[in-house]
Amino acid sequence: MLLATSLVASILLARTAEPPALDARIDAKKVTTLPEPQKSTIADVVRAPVPEPVLRIAARAETVPTKAETYAKARAAIERGLAYLARVQTSRGTWFENQEVTPTDMEPRKRASSVAVTAMALKAFAQAGSVGVDGARAHARAAIEAALRDPATMDLVAKGGVGNYVMSSVASALSAVGDADAKAGADRALAWLRDNQWDEAEGVDSSKDWFGGAGYGNGKRPDLSNTQMMLDAMHDAGVSPEDPAMERALAFVARTQNRKSSNPAQWAQNGTGDGGFVYSPANGGESMASDAAGEGRYGEKLATKSLRSYGSMTYAGFKSLLYAGLSREDPRVKDALAWISAHFTFDENPGLGQQGYFYYLHAMSRALHVSQMQTVTDAKGNSHDWRIGLVDAIASRQREDGSWKNANERWEEANEQLATIYAVLALEEAIKPAKSGE
Repeated sequence: MLLATSLVASILLARTAEPPALDARIDAKKVTTLPEPQKSTIADVVRAPVPEPVLRIAARAETVPTKAETYAKARAAIERGLAYLARVQTSRGTWFENQEVTPTDMEPRKRASSVAVTAMALKAFAQAGSVGVDGARAHARAAIEAALRDPATMDLVAKGGVGNYVMSSVASALSAVGDADAKAGADRALAWLRDNQWDEAEGVDSSKDWFGGAGYGNGKRPDLSNTQMMLDAMHDAGVSPEDPAMERALAFVARTQNRKSSNPAQWAQNGTGDGGFVYSPANGGESMASDAAGEGRYGEKLATKSLRSYGSMTYAGFKSLLYAGLSREDPRVKDALAWISAHFTFDENPGLGQQGYFYYLHAMSRALHVSQMQTVTDAKGNSHDWRIGLVDAIASRQREDGSWKNANERWEEANEQLATIYAVLALEEAIKPAKSGE
């Protein structure tokens, strides 16, 4: 463990005499210039080596730090889930075709969303190794490679609202496939992600609350959901935490945390400072949990604006801090983990109930796996083997045909294909070996 001055500190402390002109796509009214942060709150960052990405489930129960019966239960549920996905795969090798998806503040998208979901499914098959269905995996890979060659699809990715979602999913999937051609495809997707991260190239300097984030594209504001997907992709591809794109993303993620001492945004200064995370610091800050609580997504229904932290975004923020090279001893990470401990549950997405439940479990499992924690202590002081709890929760919700489905329709989880992919990916994180190569 190392205490060092981070590049992110110099990024956040740098101020230009003349701010650069904003990209013409950006609505200047939706960009906030933040107060200059105090040097003492950001200059000293506790660093630790980031574990190498683990892109296969364990071949043997002995390499997973949990009970053998938990490993067996997860593996059986994965097999049934992948068998279901193989049965419903289209003749073109895809999933989620003709499903209309409406990203936040964007117009509906179909074709590009199918590419993203197909890439997520490909990753699920690739990580399963011998458990997977070879024909379905090969068919899905061919579909992704065809999409990347198709000018019409790539034009939609570039100009539409789900480009970051698509290219992050593609980069993660092809990194999991792992051969030379797949890695070349992943590198292409990563280059797209770097180009579309908000930074000085678009006139967004470090004083702006958009800086370092990723969003739905086409000039729309960044958010933590998209940014954590970008960081998932970079982690899966083995990108160094010292990479400038990772450092910029860390600056954005830190500004999404409900933490007064390191986040100068007004919504954070007015808040509880509970260490959790919200949806976005942009547009003056927004939270889906605040909306669910009747306070308005932007906290606009409160006399003094503050925003509520919630489960899926707090796990997203927690793992993003770890991907960016922070140690569990860093104060931001400690406070995020304190929120997780206080709201630890497999029953719901805290703050949102059943909304985004499978997305929540996927973010949770990735976060806890990369943290290298075997147990989590809850608010009552009880210690939980998170792998046992997560596998039990997901397996108990598996349907007879091997699929999963959320009764709550928010964020498309009532679609069995998407819910099943999230569930399988979450289970796979739970039975990956503790270290790469085991």
